[in-house]
Amino acid sequence: MAQHVNISGPDDVIAGADPIGPLEQIQNVLASVLTQGLTFVETLWRPWNLYQIGIALALFAVAHMLRAVFSPRLRAWLRSREGWPIWRMRYAVVINKRLRMIFFVGLIWAAVWIMREATWPSRSYLLGVIANLATAWLVIALTTRLIGNAFVRSIVRYGAWIWVTLSILGLLEETEQLLESLAIEAGDFRLSVWTIVQAVMVLGVLIFVARLLTRTATGRVQTNEDISPSMQVLVVKAIQVVFYGAAIFIGLKATGIDLTGLAFLSGAIGVGLGFGLQKVVSNLVSGVIILLDKSIKPGDVISLGNTFGWINSLGARYVSVVTRDGKEYLIPNEDLITNQVVNWSHSNDFVRLDINFGTAYSDSPHKVRELAIEAAKSVDRVISIRPTVCHVVGFGDSSVDYVLRFWIQDPTGGLTNIRGQVFLALWDAFEANGISIPFPQREVKVIEPVPFGSPA
Repeated sequence: MAQHVNISGPDDVIAGADPIGPLEQIQNVLASVLTQGLTFVETLWRPWNLYQIGIALALFAVAHMLRAVFSPRLRAWLRSREGWPIWRMRYAVVINKRLRMIFFVGLIWAAVWIMREATWPSRSYLLGVIANLATAWLVIALTTRLIGNAFVRSIVRYGAWIWVTLSILGLLEETEQLLESLAIEAGDFRLSVWTIVQAVMVLGVLIFVARLLTRTATGRVQTNEDISPSMQVLVVKAIQVVFYGAAIFIGLKATGIDLTGLAFLSGAIGVGLGFGLQKVVSNLVSGVIILLDKSIKPGDVISLGNTFGWINSLGARYVSVVTRDGKEYLIPNEDLITNQVVNWSHSNDFVRLDINFGTAYSDSPHKVRELAIEAAKSVDRVISIRPTVCHVVGFGDSSVDYVLRFWIQDPTGGLTNIRGQVFLALWDAFEANGISIPFPQREVKVIEPVPFGSPA
């Protein structure tokens, strides 16, 4: 039988006795748990309990052999399921990994049913305990796979395993009393280990629910074509703050933690963090401003210093910019507010590019301008809805200098490559029409050395 010990709080006084201190509370609870543990170990050596343990070990060995036979076949069958969704395939892989426990649970419950029909219930009591434990562990292992975050999944899984094990073995109340006696007290504020355990478990469940709701809401916002890309990012961030903030607040209140007692401490910590995290706060505020004024949005092509690329995503602290060579720059939001940024596609996607070149003085400028315009128009990415022009900009030392201006509508396709294509088109057009491109020429004259002592 489980022995229960009533633990009094630090202010409780038993009539005719001294108050029980925290150390004595812990000693009483540990003594109770130790007594129950010794009693449980003594009962294991009874004959009808030993053969139940033997039956459980034998069934586990059979389950291991069944897994060795069926697991490769199930794995081969899963490889042939090419059209299955990813979530279904992942869960099937999880079931394959837990196949031994699944067989063991089925076998041990069959053994419990046979034992209860053939003999007294006390002769199968230990088998029933093992079956309940195995079933609970299996259900927890399968259900926690729905939690995407690996850290939260581990906390919830192991916490649920411990809670179920203590509950089935009848040690839950004693464990709760032991953890409740281990506490930190400061005035009216009291924080026990049991409260922390409850908070972690409740917060884990609530954060999982908040994450599920956030994913659902985010999917609907991102598929709504009436909302601009920048507003979609802002709405998604607001949804995350609301759901996760509500999960943390409700979780702390549900576990009985007095948030007013932490007000002064959190205020002091907030002041310290304000001085130490000025840049972080500045980036957060800058990110909100960027989203509100819609100066940049996902898909825009920007230039910032020597960085040229398109916006991949807008984060709370930084903006992800992907360049043509595959590099991804994480630019702090503050830099986009305080520095000069060239947004090539802010109001529209039209971009004008200039190319400078020169031809010989013997070539007619009128013909050169005509050939240059036609050559630029022959390139696929050069658009015709905006005019392509070519102007004489100067008379150089060895050439007549021109500037060729043309428009494109896809800056995300790159700028250097389109300039190269236009240069090649100019080369082909000039070569076909006898237009020469001059280059500086220098004459080097070698002077014979004068013998030493001879007149210059």
